[in-house]
Amino acid sequence: MADSSFDIVSKIDRQEVDNALGQTAREIATRFDFKGTGATIEWKGEHAIEISASADERANAVLSVFQDKLIKRSQSLKILDASEPRQSGQQSKIGITLKEGITSEDAKKISKLIRDEGPKGVKAQIQGDELRVSSKKRDDLQAVIALVKAQDYDFAVQFTNYR
Repeated sequence: MADSSFDIVSKIDRQEVDNALGQTAREIATRFDFKGTGATIEWKGEHAIEISASADERANAVLSVFQDKLIKRSQSLKILDASEPRQSGQQSKIGITLKEGITSEDAKKISKLIRDEGPKGVKAQIQGDELRVSSKKRDDLQAVIALVKAQDYDFAVQFTNYR
């Protein structure tokens, strides 16, 4: 019998993030508490977003609205790396970078966790920015998924290619 396997990855669904950004932009354009504050949210390159407003509190409020929209679209907030508000002339700006991929140190941590606490006979191998987990028994793979989900990592974790 062939081994069953799945991949542990940390990917961004760019379409969902773009939809959340569009919804946030529409909401801050129509909400009363954002009128006259010059609040905006927009893409700055492929993996960066910038929020600007007239005050730090307004910029943080826009970030909060954006986070709510991401949650409603079932995206993890761990993909966001938001900076503190900074002054730029009359504007207060927040830079957000989107984190994607599992670093080799994080992959080693997950692999060690699976070796130490996972079922026997489960193999984990690092392949670039993802981790392939394989076993003869599918029940063992389910146990590994539950084990990894129970951990609180500082990056988003998804499970793909389950076969």
